[in-house]
Amino acid sequence: MKIQRHGAVLGLVAASALLLGACGSDNNAPAGGDNAASNAAAAPVECGGKTNLNAEGSSAQKNAVDAFVQAYQAACPGVNVAYNPSGSGAGVKNFNAGQVDFGGSDSALKEGAETEAAAKRCQTNPAWNLPLVFGPVAVGYKVSGVDSLVLDAKTTAAIFSGAVKKWNDPAIKALNGSATLPDKDIAVIYRSDESGTTDNFQKYLKVAGGWTKGEGKQFKGGVGEGKEKSAGVAQAVGSIDGAITYVEWSFAQDNKLSIAKIDAGAGAVELTAESAGKAIDEAKIKGQGNDLVLDLDSIYGTKAAGAYPLLLATYEIVCSKGYDADTAKAVKAFLTVAATTGQAQLAEAGYVPLPKAFQEKILTAVKAIA
Repeated sequence: MKIQRHGAVLGLVAASALLLGACGSDNNAPAGGDNAASNAAAAPVECGGKTNLNAEGSSAQKNAVDAFVQAYQAACPGVNVAYNPSGSGAGVKNFNAGQVDFGGSDSALKEGAETEAAAKRCQTNPAWNLPLVFGPVAVGYKVSGVDSLVLDAKTTAAIFSGAVKKWNDPAIKALNGSATLPDKDIAVIYRSDESGTTDNFQKYLKVAGGWTKGEGKQFKGGVGEGKEKSAGVAQAVGSIDGAITYVEWSFAQDNKLSIAKIDAGAGAVELTAESAGKAIDEAKIKGQGNDLVLDLDSIYGTKAAGAYPLLLATYEIVCSKGYDADTAKAVKAFLTVAATTGQAQLAEAGYVPLPKAFQEKILTAVKAIA
């Protein structure tokens, strides 16, 4: 899974409050509420401690971490975080081995061996999973004459399993009122390589759409044509009239794909920073205390009006206790900046800024690190 905004320049982030500009798209600006500019306001940051932190893990959050590091350096001159986007598995493994100060992962630590190894690394203290980076997944398509399209999870599951084969299928027509839909074959394009995007997409279809094909990082739909990486699927759809795929928001935008609205039961919802943020607001936590493990079903299955439910989340895995004093101080300073002023540049990298209520949960956890 990779979320990347091609050609985006992540400018230096001032340590003071910054206004959020266009969120992911030049045409989508948040209209206020919990995703408003106030979310980028600085929180008190106690700089100091270790000057060079090391971290490793999910490539999906690499551009977000780059933005966080720039904000951290603006708030605390002379510091750095070296982040290696080696993948979630390596991030967890090397955090648990004590080789990095925190890990980045597309999923929370698994109960059992992973959590036990993390506790041992943290001097018998539990590790916490902090979901700091969220990125929406677009259902991107290209169909001549169809500039607006509404899908629900059930119909999307039917398309990606081959049960719905034509763009003018009754199931699609029922969701799109009087719209003219062509008698054209649907060309499904999917990720051929292992991908966290595929895993989350199939989990969403299972929770919300009755998908029975299975989960995992390999596409299980049994239909369509596979392409490697996010760039590959987006480019393929852009070149085929009648094609559809699932891909990170920024790739859909960069390839000028149309993006389907999702109807989860409360009306069609366009993908915007605000609608994705509302889904984050609906997220329930199944972890205990400051271990903020998400109940993904509460996001994928949300029926809240105005919420866009198809999201990816990546975690920062940290020790609740067990760091030396200098490392703890630096980790807390970095994560505090990341959750506040660091959010201001996420839109340019194709992510969604944290809504205020969720931001407060992150900051509470960060303050409790000892």
